[in-house]
Amino acid sequence: MLNNIKTVPIRTPDRVAEVSWFDDIIGGDTNYLGVLDNSRRSSFSHCADIALHAEKLGFNNILLPTAYTVGQEVLFFASAIAQQTEKINLITAIRTGEIHPPTLARILANLDHVLKGRLTINIINSDLPGTIENHEFRYKRCGEIIQILKQAWTQDRIKFKGEIYDFDLPADPVKPYQQNGGPLLYFGGTSPGSRDLCARFCDVFLTWPENEESIYDTLQDMSARAATYNRKIDFGLRVHVIVRETEKEARDYARHLVSKLDEKKAAEIRSRGEDSRSYGVIRQDELRQTADEEGYIEHLLWTDIGKVFSGCGGGLVGSPEQIIEKINRYMQMGIRSFVLSGFPLIEEADYFAKLVLPYIPNAKLSVLQGRTPDFEPVTPLTTAELV
Repeated sequence: MLNNIKTVPIRTPDRVAEVSWFDDIIGGDTNYLGVLDNSRRSSFSHCADIALHAEKLGFNNILLPTAYTVGQEVLFFASAIAQQTEKINLITAIRTGEIHPPTLARILANLDHVLKGRLTINIINSDLPGTIENHEFRYKRCGEIIQILKQAWTQDRIKFKGEIYDFDLPADPVKPYQQNGGPLLYFGGTSPGSRDLCARFCDVFLTWPENEESIYDTLQDMSARAATYNRKIDFGLRVHVIVRETEKEARDYARHLVSKLDEKKAAEIRSRGEDSRSYGVIRQDELRQTADEEGYIEHLLWTDIGKVFSGCGGGLVGSPEQIIEKINRYMQMGIRSFVLSGFPLIEEADYFAKLVLPYIPNAKLSVLQGRTPDFEPVTPLTTAELV
């Protein structure tokens, strides 16, 4: 593990932790990994319960993920749950290329007004459903769409001429509620092309769990890439979490989660939600191969979740003090956003909200970056208060 951490250049220098929870839009909520839980299958009702519960507990954001093969359509869910929430921010995942770009800009601006600025966009650059696309084409398409969105949100006209899209039309119908550039853009991707896209166009680079050295190297690389475009970006970590009063209880619960795991059945469940074998997915698989007999690749970081779910395959497992210390280390590196989840989602949200959330400086990046002036930022706690 790293001993001397130097914070990488970041856009939001405050020592904060924008703490988000995860919703079950694409399915998978369960009490046992690898076991389909019919009582928690993805539905509007279940996902609404998760979002409303996360808001009640004090989470600032909730991630609404996307996958074509399972679950629900994100934008329709977001527009519906917007009417039932008051404070929580929706990190709404979109696949670039599925919706005509000017129309997408208008949809997102409209949703931003419905939410009164409580909207963040998670840009997904993946194959469109039913296709296998050239990755260079996908990068190009994604970059062009992001530029069109930004023009639509900040200029009088969309005047864009690229290799894929060519537009010259009024931007009046698509002005968002958030006036300082529109909703924040989160982006995740491990490949060089994905990293370059984020460094050029997005606000927050969202990474999956790896050992500390790998995460730190990634943050340094992304800061350097952003600097070549005269930009700074923020960083986020998407990770599962199990927190209990003691480390033993947390590890015991991790064992409980895999106590009914059937490797063949788990692979079938995983394949249902896996749209493509991205470099990031492959990297998570490689890391899991280095784990010890209980699935840990470093202290507190458990990877057996990846046997069932592609993408984010790791979780933090420990006592409140250990989880708080780990989050502090990540903040020291430069991570400002934490997108968390657990199994089952509602019950694990309760544990985290009780044992950890009150002791970390929970704030909104959109507020700190001046996107949503109607909200007052949370004053970060001091390091002494954190520990």
